[in-house]
Amino acid sequence: MSGVLQQPVNPVVMTKYRWVICGMLFAATAINYIDRQILGVLKPTLQNELGWTETDYANIIFWFQAAYALSYVLYGRVIDKIGARLGYASAVAIWTLAHIGHAFARAVPGFILARMGLGVGEAGNFPGGLKAVTEWFPKKERAFAVGIFNAGANVGAIITPLIVPAITIAYGWRAAFIITGLFGIVWLVAWLLIYRSPREHKKISSSELAHIESDPADKGEQTSWFKLLRRKETWAFSAAKFLTDPVWWMFLFWLPDFLVKQYSLDLKTFGPPLIVIYLLSDVGSIAGGWLSSRLMSHGYSMNASRKITLLVCAVLILPVAFATYAENMWLAVGIIGLAAAAHQGFSANLLTMPSDLFPRKSVGSVIGIGGMMGAIGGMLMAKYVGWVLDKIGSYTPIFAGAATLYLVALLLIHLITPRYKPIE
Repeated sequence: MSGVLQQPVNPVVMTKYRWVICGMLFAATAINYIDRQILGVLKPTLQNELGWTETDYANIIFWFQAAYALSYVLYGRVIDKIGARLGYASAVAIWTLAHIGHAFARAVPGFILARMGLGVGEAGNFPGGLKAVTEWFPKKERAFAVGIFNAGANVGAIITPLIVPAITIAYGWRAAFIITGLFGIVWLVAWLLIYRSPREHKKISSSELAHIESDPADKGEQTSWFKLLRRKETWAFSAAKFLTDPVWWMFLFWLPDFLVKQYSLDLKTFGPPLIVIYLLSDVGSIAGGWLSSRLMSHGYSMNASRKITLLVCAVLILPVAFATYAENMWLAVGIIGLAAAAHQGFSANLLTMPSDLFPRKSVGSVIGIGGMMGAIGGMLMAKYVGWVLDKIGSYTPIFAGAATLYLVALLLIHLITPRYKPIE
């Protein structure tokens, strides 16, 4: 280990600096989702101004996710090699520049190029964040910490319909990309100033360091992709990501359009329903992480705690199959909001799986493989949604299919990893 731990004035009192790091991860994820969701919020405006078809929009999303898929698996490897501090910083720098680049696009090819750059950078968010959680939190706190920083996605999704329509109405849609891009620049400076590994950080006490390092030492260091691809645990995580990530992508990119078409809303009026949906999903993210951590603290095994929580979330998503039949908009918002909350609770526990089962130096790579599979699923979902809306013009088959995917994902996790325990 490089350097000597620099103790604070009172090393006996346990500091809680790990939650400052968690707050930084929360903020980065919020910015990540502002930059990701802005295109969905502006979809009706851009379709009217630039004449996009549903297939044009689906193709822009498809190529974003293609770049995201490839970069996700590469970023997992990069972050395992160079660490969370520099790896995460590079990701934010790339996606911020690409996000601002949208302001200078003139046609579909330009948006595809900017969106691909965004996908390359944004793919580093979760590998970097989960690597930082693995460094700064013991296993018993990780699901809760992941739930908190994953909740940043929902905060970003709430902020976007609040500020983007206002900026667009006042200054135009190009200014919306430039102004929101400034958030990433500010965060990047703060991250480089604040983040260090626990043993190199001046702000934590020896008691907090002991708490962070309270788990048994890893028994092996398995970083080779070839070795990881031979592990059934990798495929359990990846299969679940492939099935469930596309549903969240669909919510993120098409919910504004659903509200416009189903309930005749527009740029000025679809903000409040979206805010309610993502507020509910914020609660779900934290509650999902809290529930499995709570079950573990009450003596349940890690296997039981994670899978019980995943089952609860999967069941709560089922009603979304009937969302399009709701004549009252707020009833539909409640059904979709419940599904979004359950997805985030499911995701908080699923994202904890690599750090539960794999050695620390393999976590980023496993997350990268699973994230790539989730993005590939999202590519297929984008093509499917575009085709359904062009040919059928209804969201009913889209929501109906999404409702069942979580139970299938949980079944695969259980069949592939029935014991769910760390690799020995």
